[in-house]
Amino acid sequence: MISRDEAAIMLVDSNLHREHILPSEKAFAYKLKYEALKSQGKRTDLTSSQLETKLRADEIIGEQTGESRAQIQRYIRLTNLIPELLELVDEGKIALTPAVELSYLTEEQQYALLGTIEEEERTPSFSQAVRFKKLSQSNELNTEQIETIMQEDKANQRETIKFPLEQLQQFSPRADKKELEEFVLKACEYYRKYLIKQRDRDAR
Repeated sequence: MISRDEAAIMLVDSNLHREHILPSEKAFAYKLKYEALKSQGKRTDLTSSQLETKLRADEIIGEQTGESRAQIQRYIRLTNLIPELLELVDEGKIALTPAVELSYLTEEQQYALLGTIEEEERTPSFSQAVRFKKLSQSNELNTEQIETIMQEDKANQRETIKFPLEQLQQFSPRADKKELEEFVLKACEYYRKYLIKQRDRDAR
C-alpha cells in the first residue's frame, strides 16, 4: 500500500505532465510535492525503489521537471498571493518575477495593491514590486505609497500604435524611421485640419 505522501506525489506528477498548465496550478503542485517529499525525508522514484538521499526536496523536483531549484521556489512563493493577484499571473498580466516580490506583501497590502491595479488599470513592474517588498518588510508600506508608486509612468505600459515599416515606406520610400514618424504625425495633423474644415462647412 502506498503512503499518503506517495499518493500526493503521484497525483502531482500526473497533473504536471499536462500540456497546458497555469502558473497557479504549477505553484500549488510544486508546493504539494515539496511538502510531501520533505515529509518523506527521502528521494522517491515511484518506478523503482526508494533511496535515501541528502538532496533537498526542491532539488529533487527541479531534477524531475528540468527547472532550477530557485525556479521551483519562485513558483512555490506564488501560493502566498491572494487569489485575485494570482489570477492576474495566470492571465499573463503580472509576470512571474514581480509576482514573486509581491508575494512578500501582507494580505492587507496585497488587497490595497489590487484596488490600485483596478483603479489605475495597470500592473506593477518588477522594480515597483521590489520597492513594495522592501517597504513592506520595513513596515512602511501603506495604501498611499502604493497609489503613488503605481501612478508613476512606465514606458512599457504606455499605449502605442504600431505599423509595419514597409507599410509606411510606400508613402515615403527614402525616409528613415525618425522621418517616417514625423511624416505620420504631419499627415495626422493635416487630416485633423481637414476634418475641422469639413465640420465647419457642414454646420453652415
